[in-house]
Amino acid sequence: KNNVKAIEKELVTCSLQGKEKAALKRSQIFQISGGKDLETKVIVVLGKAGMGKSILAQKICQDWSNGEFSQFEFVFWFDCKQISLPEKQYSLKDLLLEFFVKPQKGSKEIFEYILQNPAKVLLIFDGFEGLHDHENLPRCSARQPEKDLCSIKELLSGLIQKKILNGCTLLLTARPKDKVYQYVSKVDKTIEIVGFSPQQRELYIIKYFEGLSYCDNALKLIKECEYLFSHCYSPIMCRFVCFLCEMVLEMGDKSLPSTLTTVFLKLVQQKIIPMQTDVTAMQNQENLATLARIAWYLGEKHQSAMKSYLPSKDVKEFALKYGFFLPFAFPRHSDSEEEEFGSTFSDFVIQNFLGALHLMLAEEIKDKSLTKYLSFPSKKKKPYNWLDLVPRFLTGLLFLQDDPYFCSLSNKDVKQSTKKQKSLLKYIRKLQINELCPERLLELLHCIYETQSIYLLQHVALRLKPDLSFLDVVLTPPDVHVLHSFLKTSRKEFSLDLRNSSIDMQGLKDLVGLKNVTSFRASLSDTVRLWKSLEQTKDYELLRASTEKFVLDPFKAKTMKDVSDLSDLVEMQEEMINCVQDASGCSSYEIPAIKNLRKLEFALGPVCGLQGFLKLVEILAAFPSLQHLDLDALSENGIGDEGAKSLSEVFPTLTSLETLNLSQNKITDVGAEKLATALPSLSSLKTLSLYNNSICDFGAENLAKVLPAMASLRVLDVQYNKITGVGAQQLTDSLRKCPHIKNLVMWNPTIPYGVLEHLQQLDSRISV
Repeated sequence: KNNVKAIEKELVTCSLQGKEKAALKRSQIFQISGGKDLETKVIVVLGKAGMGKSILAQKICQDWSNGEFSQFEFVFWFDCKQISLPEKQYSLKDLLLEFFVKPQKGSKEIFEYILQNPAKVLLIFDGFEGLHDHENLPRCSARQPEKDLCSIKELLSGLIQKKILNGCTLLLTARPKDKVYQYVSKVDKTIEIVGFSPQQRELYIIKYFEGLSYCDNALKLIKECEYLFSHCYSPIMCRFVCFLCEMVLEMGDKSLPSTLTTVFLKLVQQKIIPMQTDVTAMQNQENLATLARIAWYLGEKHQSAMKSYLPSKDVKEFALKYGFFLPFAFPRHSDSEEEEFGSTFSDFVIQNFLGALHLMLAEEIKDKSLTKYLSFPSKKKKPYNWLDLVPRFLTGLLFLQDDPYFCSLSNKDVKQSTKKQKSLLKYIRKLQINELCPERLLELLHCIYETQSIYLLQHVALRLKPDLSFLDVVLTPPDVHVLHSFLKTSRKEFSLDLRNSSIDMQGLKDLVGLKNVTSFRASLSDTVRLWKSLEQTKDYELLRASTEKFVLDPFKAKTMKDVSDLSDLVEMQEEMINCVQDASGCSSYEIPAIKNLRKLEFALGPVCGLQGFLKLVEILAAFPSLQHLDLDALSENGIGDEGAKSLSEVFPTLTSLETLNLSQNKITDVGAEKLATALPSLSSLKTLSLYNNSICDFGAENLAKVLPAMASLRVLDVQYNKITGVGAQQLTDSLRKCPHIKNLVMWNPTIPYGVLEHLQQLDSRISV
């Protein structure tokens, strides 16, 4: 399957992780804007296990060998789980020119050249989580770190701390929840591998079965099993599903297993059964149980590799023969040293499955203690579980104890497994499902889905709370599939918050299309993309339904992208009006979310504040129900007089505006004058805050002139400006003509306290 491996490398999808995400080509990985050219650059590649981080690292090495990334003359790649095992000490020279590759001659000269030209060196540490073992990286204490002997961890620490080879480029790969940033003080670039899109999944499957007579049948079979197809977003899962599909089709079957547990149960069973006899069956079961125990205990230490050989020759031969383990050799300091070997699980998913099998079969793990490995009952965020698939496999296995495949793998007493299943059922019945945080809830849904128990599916579905928020929680395609299944099963109505969840368009379409999902929030760009897709496919019924379900209020713009997306939404309304009219025969139609937006917060900060606000002002008239416009942000937007002038020009269109907060925006008398001229057109305005600007007496005078004309105004806040006693007196005089105003807050450091106290005595509505 060499073609498949090539595709696996090519189809890695990356995105920048941060406030604004963007697609990234492999050729752009080492492009870093800013920073000091002579300092070490640290790039972190994040991705779940099996997402293709190692393949990306290897592809970078391959591309470099073919002439790409020519800024580097030396590229060194290290597998952290292997280099962390030998309890030896190395110098930097050992690490680079003994551990990685051994030049036939000139090692000394090559090393000296590397030391003098660190900018031409790329060091890739693949699987960074394999190094830290729950502890902080030790500080590099060597006086001459390039020459002195250190542990691998100390060497890496020295590289990160820029004590060693300062100026090189470090590329670290790790899982998203590993504590990379705890060990790396400064990261120049973060890249996240997000997996295959639906189109890439199809391409992978087609390439896998290319040239086989049942290629079309394979793709059709996998796509029909929507749950397994959703898991194909992960390259490693896609490979497993394809392998199983190939096996199923060659055996003449016409269906795939419906859960991950049954997939891997069948894979393991098919690896072993065809080659075993009655004599070897029991031995295989014992060997598998031993491997399962090793999988679990290594996983508890966040490891997948081990230094020593397996417990016995039989277990070793079994593990290697059936592909559960892969051997590797440790590098030697010298040719006279005896070669050492280690073993590692062939892949992460198999280790998870075997770990779950151990929990299922181990007699020392009693039924009542089993539930602690599921970790659901807490309102807190789900703790990081290195073997994160174990709970799903475990619950699945507990409901497969009568399955012939499972029975063929175990000679254990079924009664004990039944006790564990009953313990799980009792545990789930007691769970306060509506109190689980989003991550734990998703984990529970996955686990229950693996059981395929109708009773449990309905039990959980009926106890989901009606308002489900997945704000800032990444929803993978499998997450969306199981969530959809449970929502569809429930008789309740639901409101979903899917903002910043990275949900794909198909997943959003599926969830929004459920009749019992009555409202939803999602990222604006995702929503607009969905609507445009529905428009193109002429699915006007779902288009109209989804616009009616969409909720925008309240909306907070924190980036330029937020403002652009909001602008796109407003533009989309014109297109929507036309196509929905055609479909429904209505004479007029508005997107309800736009019509019903009541509160809009703007918090872009000083860098993009004015630019973003000017763009926002252009679309404010599109929100007829806008009642609260808030520009007060901790980072200070600083829209200044230009922003105030632009805003004042659209005041006549903001007929519903009741609260306007322009605090901390560097508005001076010039801006205050523009605002004052237009303020009377805000016929519904009740509260106006100009707190902490730079308004002086001239601005106060202009505000004082228009106060009597602002019949709806109740509160005016001009604290912390530059108003003196003169301006304060003018505002007080105007206040006498405004019985409708209830509170004037105008403490200013430039107003003498005695003056302000006197004014307050004249009018108790003045606050100090």
